Amino acid sequence: MSMLALFSLAACGDKESATKEEKGESSTEETSYTVTHAMGETELKTTPKRVVVLTNEGTEALLALGIKPVGAVQSWLGDPWYEHIAADMEGVEVVGTESEVSLEKIAALKPDLIIGNKIRQEAVYEQLKGIAPTIFAETLRGDWKENFNLYAKAVNAEEKGKTVLTDYDQKVEDLKGKLGDKTNQEISVVRFMAGITRIYYTDSFSGVIFDQLGFKRTEKQASLFNEDNKLGNLAIEVGKESIPDMDADILFYFTYAPQGDKEATATEEEWTKDGLWNNLSVVKNGNAHKVEDAVWNTAGGVLAANLVLDEIAAIFEVK
Repeated sequence: MSMLALFSLAACGDKESATKEEKGESSTEETSYTVTHAMGETELKTTPKRVVVLTNEGTEALLALGIKPVGAVQSWLGDPWYEHIAADMEGVEVVGTESEVSLEKIAALKPDLIIGNKIRQEAVYEQLKGIAPTIFAETLRGDWKENFNLYAKAVNAEEKGKTVLTDYDQKVEDLKGKLGDKTNQEISVVRFMAGITRIYYTDSFSGVIFDQLGFKRTEKQASLFNEDNKLGNLAIEVGKESIPDMDADILFYFTYAPQGDKEATATEEEWTKDGLWNNLSVVKNGNAHKVEDAVWNTAGGVLAANLVLDEIAAIFEVK
């Protein structure tokens, strides 16, 4: 476009603004919209400018949409933010954790929108709603896209949200193509916590990504998951007798150790030094990979999902 055309457009814009001002109208267009969510419907009179977000994956969604929240719950790992978002979160006020938010700190920020989650904050929904319009996602599971779409609608950025998801899905398809027949390999995912060990499955954050890429699971692991499993297809808690069930062509493991939790790291060390672990063919073949819990599980959002794709590409040596 020529400079003349640009100046013409600018002049038209100035004239239009002046006309609106003469009529007593605001030159800034105000758009009211209603969002249906886990707790009902919430009307927003205009696009929010001061957003407080109460889940880790919600924080990632806002950042991906180009929005810096004024307040957010602390990351499950990090001080106070995950390393991969720390630079973008500089100056953001900590308003508690997902499990225990501070109503006082939230109110002090004078938000015009609060984004939360029914699983985490249902008990304080009414108090939050009294502070500012509040929108809750229904659940927290491996497939974060449904929540992402809700958050994009909540901040009146649906088109930007579609672009973010389209770019992500294209990245998945590109990597899937580069991996080729490598996705015929069976994978296994293990998480260590303080005194607890789990095999993670298809409804987990990483599990959804591996499913999208087309990786397989062992028949033995598939047999562990049924309607009686209290965690559904997310994960199953196991004892050391189940270590042989972890075997696969490729194994990924991570440890949830907030603030350097010594019990969690001790659990990892105890299990990975066990004879059954070291007798796994995947370990003997050098195909057991330790990855970061923050990225591969806990953050749970679009930014982390993109990083997982990058790490999978590196581990499988595709460019």
